[in-house]
Amino acid sequence: MKCAVIGAGWAGCAAAVELTRRGEQVTLIEAARTAGGRARRVEHEGYHLDNGQHILLGAYHDSLRLMRTVGITPSQALLRLPLQMRYPPGCDGMEFIAGRLPAPLHLLSALLTSRGLSVADKLSLARFSSAARWMNWRLDVDCSVAELLERFEQTQRLIQLMWRPLCISALNTPPERASARVFLKTLGDSLGSARSASDMLLPTRDLSALFPDAAISYVEKHGGKVHLGVHVRALNHPAHQWQITGDDFDECFDKVIVATPAYAAQTLLMPLNTALSDALNFTYEPITTCYLKYDSSVRLAAPFFALRDHAESAQWGQFVFDRGQLDTTQAGLLAVVISASTGAVALGQAALANAVSQQLAEVFQRKEFAAPAWSWIITEKRATFACEPNLRRPPNETALNHLWLAGDYTAGDYPATIEGAVQSGLKAASLALQ
Repeated sequence: MKCAVIGAGWAGCAAAVELTRRGEQVTLIEAARTAGGRARRVEHEGYHLDNGQHILLGAYHDSLRLMRTVGITPSQALLRLPLQMRYPPGCDGMEFIAGRLPAPLHLLSALLTSRGLSVADKLSLARFSSAARWMNWRLDVDCSVAELLERFEQTQRLIQLMWRPLCISALNTPPERASARVFLKTLGDSLGSARSASDMLLPTRDLSALFPDAAISYVEKHGGKVHLGVHVRALNHPAHQWQITGDDFDECFDKVIVATPAYAAQTLLMPLNTALSDALNFTYEPITTCYLKYDSSVRLAAPFFALRDHAESAQWGQFVFDRGQLDTTQAGLLAVVISASTGAVALGQAALANAVSQQLAEVFQRKEFAAPAWSWIITEKRATFACEPNLRRPPNETALNHLWLAGDYTAGDYPATIEGAVQSGLKAASLALQ
């Protein structure tokens, strides 16, 4: 059977690899010249960067397994750190670092040795963890994360320093609008599982090289075809096959997996099924990454730190990463992440870069951070769907014969993450194989 996968993001690459591994004849089609979708490589000033700085988790079992399948060794491609929420020394933050102990003792050790939290804060955190474990990290009736935290009587300091940044980074949605059910499930797969599941994994190579590039090579090596830079313009269903028409491309297939972002799939599928197209109508949230280049001698005390964002004080950064500690060729390069960044984007690139560099100079008390050699801002305007309570997400199955959906937006337990995309791609491939 000839199978086409439209879209070479992480979901599309996962589907293509699984179909290939199971002996199907696969053609992978991607509009961009670089695979990876919204988690891909970009180039600037001679550096291989990313269109958004990412953290993976030890709980991303499917992503890690597929990396091994295509020849990537996770221990070489990812820097593994214990779960931590660490703010720069000297600022009014906290330090919470999980110990190398079996679960749940690793969290207990982090709580006992944490800094910057009062007794009330620690009791509040212990109460949340105990209640969530009793609930098996599941919520029958969804609500906002803010409501959940209020229900569990979390202190304002703990909310500001831990729960809010975790919610925004995981769901890319502010706690006031974020789904508590999805948030709890995400925490349960990391905090509520084995110690290694809570580990934070920082890529030491660009995101395309982390999996998509190797996935393409795997498909081609096993007889599949890959077409980059081909924009699919139309899908038709003559007789018992699917006809895919695009830039200098016209071919028929027995099965099709549409693994583009939801908004692209919506446009492609509208002429075929309006109800299906309507089900792909989401509200989106942007993510912004600000790259700041300093002298190669500049180095942070840790690979990454959390930052306190406060829009009224022009403090936009939420996390800062020392890229030089991930890749020695990028010494002196810092990446500052701003999730749910609508307000920050409105400033304009120059003003935002200046605000972020001033924030770093103030927080780290290092004047040189106020004057980077160059800055570069990347904003994914539709980085993720807004992960709100009771959000209806479409299944992988469709009413169209031999056509399935794959993407981080399909029905699943995860928010719009790399693992969510990979799981969706695997599920779509499994359905196609049936």
